[in-house]
Formats: sequence, C-alpha cells, structure tokens
Amino acid sequence: MSNEIQKLIPDLSYLKGVRVIAAMSGGVDSSVMAVLLKEAGADVIGVFLNVWDYTRDDSKSHGTCCALEDSYDARRVADLIDIPFYSMDMRESFRRDVIDPFVHDYETGRTPNPCERCNRFVKFGALLDVADQLEAEYVATGHYVQRKDAEDGVHIFKGDDAKKDQTYFLATTGREQISRILFPVGHLEKEDTRKLAVYYNLPTADKHESQDICFIPEGDRIVFLKREGATAGFREGDIVDADGNVLGKHQGIAHFTLGQRKGLGLPGGPWHVVGLDGTLARVTVAPPEDAMISQVDVQDLTWIRLPEKGEKVEVKVRYQMKPAACELEMREGVHLVFDTPQKPTAPGQVAAFYSGSELLGGGIVSAAD
Repeated sequence: MSNEIQKLIPDLSYLKGVRVIAAMSGGVDSSVMAVLLKEAGADVIGVFLNVWDYTRDDSKSHGTCCALEDSYDARRVADLIDIPFYSMDMRESFRRDVIDPFVHDYETGRTPNPCERCNRFVKFGALLDVADQLEAEYVATGHYVQRKDAEDGVHIFKGDDAKKDQTYFLATTGREQISRILFPVGHLEKEDTRKLAVYYNLPTADKHESQDICFIPEGDRIVFLKREGATAGFREGDIVDADGNVLGKHQGIAHFTLGQRKGLGLPGGPWHVVGLDGTLARVTVAPPEDAMISQVDVQDLTWIRLPEKGEKVEVKVRYQMKPAACELEMREGVHLVFDTPQKPTAPGQVAAFYSGSELLGGGIVSAAD
C-alpha cells in the first residue's frame, strides 16, 4: 500500500468486531464506505433499499440511486468484499412519504426537497429498524459528512470536500438517529474516494454520478408530475406583478418555483417569481431588487445541538447557497432574520443551521419574506 493511499484510509479500528449495516446504493461512495468498514474488521452487512419501480418509466437510462442496475452493482461489491447482502422493498414507504408529498407540493405552490424526505422518512428509519433486527450497533452511509463524538454526545460537521458536503440533507435527521450513523468517507475529496475504489478494484470506481432526482432520471419534472396526476398544478392562470397587474398567462404553477427568473417570457423584465398561489392558479413576479428576502419562518424543527446563548448562527435555505448569518427567534418554530437580504427560497425547502462548520439541525421553510 502506497503512502498516498494509506493517508486516505480513516482509523476505524474501534469498529473491529462491531456489527454495522452498510447502506449500499450501488454508487462509488457507498462502495468505498463498505470496503473501509470491512478492512477495519467490522462485522459488515450490506443493505440496498429498492424505493422505486423504474420499469414504469419510459426513459433511456435510470438514475444512479436505487435503480435495478444499482442493486446489481451493490451486490457485486458485496460479493467482492465477502459480506452478506440484502435488498429491501421500500416502494410503498417511498410512495407515501416522498412521491405523494412531492406531487402535492407542486400542486399547491411549494417546492419540495425529496432527498431530505427520503433520508428522514425512508432510509434512516428503515435502516435503523434493520440494525435493531440484526443486532447491529451502527448504520453507515456514503454521505460526505463528518461525525465527531464528545462527552456531550455526537456532533456533525461538513465534509472536507466543499463541493460534495451533504450536511444540508441531514439537517432534519434527529439526534437519536444521527448518534447511530457513521460516515466513513466524509473526510475525503471525491477524487480520493475514486482513488480508493481503484485501489480496491471496485466495479463502481468509474461509475457516473447523476445530478437528477433519482425517480426522475431524465430530469423532466413536468412529464413526471403530469403522469402522477398533479392536475391542480396545471390549471391555466395569470402571471401578475405585486400590484396585481396581469403581465401574462401560464400553463400551471407546477412549471414554477419561487426565485425562478428564467423561462418566464414576460415583457419589461428581468422578473423573479415571488409568489405561487395554488388556489387561484396565480404566479406573482417582481423585479430582482424586490425579490430578495430578509426573513424566513421554519417549522418541523430538529436539533442535533441547540445553539448556545449568543452563539453565532448561519443558515442555508437552499442547497447551493453559502451559509448566511442570521438572528434566530424561537417561537413555535423558528423565525430567522438575515443580516443581509438573500436570494429567495421556497416553502418546502430545508433550512439548515450551522455554527461554523458544525451542523446544528434544521427544519422546513414555511414562509419567506
């Protein structure tokens, strides 16, 4: 083993003989995660979650998360590193907790985050249930997230690869759940993960990484929503400005998200979408300077660690934004006020709270102004 490879391998010796459920999605990240656990001497059991029937999709290719070929790839890796492997049918739960809310949100003017809901309601719940049944202490995933244990419990930090950091999608995962989840590749850059995959001769080493929503592999959200019966989201209506002046017509609010500025086709722009009314089938737009937000309400809160009095807190209300400084006011949920105005977010999106690189917790955006 070269020094370069040796430096990439984390010290997981404390897991020797400990039973761990490896959440194997068939991608390179979870494949490397599983082999690192195996090499450390853990008692590893691979589990794949079948969440969606991709044979119903008339698409040329599937996503790279939980499709049939991904199950095959995960099994090949499990066979290669000689660990038991099971596939779980989670399609009913995925339909109830991810697909149905996804469709409903686009009908009512919200913008859902299906990856967050899948983690919160489907993946971790199911995997921790399996862990209990198989008397496993931990579940391990390929997320780019770092875990550090202290006397006061578990702390979660951003992954070292800023481009791949996935703490945002774990912001609504509870402290009790997160205390049983391991992230063996969280310290790695994506390029280094692939180096380890090559070193261990894993068949997923060069596997393509999709950026699409896993159940919309061709990336056409509108086709998917129509097929799933989101009729209320495709009622024709008006596009208006803040004063109610009609600027144009639209073919359904499901075509829009808050903050959208492209594809509006309106005169006198530029315009940004600032309101979606599912009841009236109305889209409201405003000039860029009027589309910025300064306050956000957050519900369904989950804290990994409550912020201390006077602690500086930052928040992300969109995955791609940089954490922004804010003041928190604890109510039934959280009312946050940004130090400086931000680009708009939409109800249904995740608000993830940070102290420096530490993830404190999060919730779901209910309103933004």
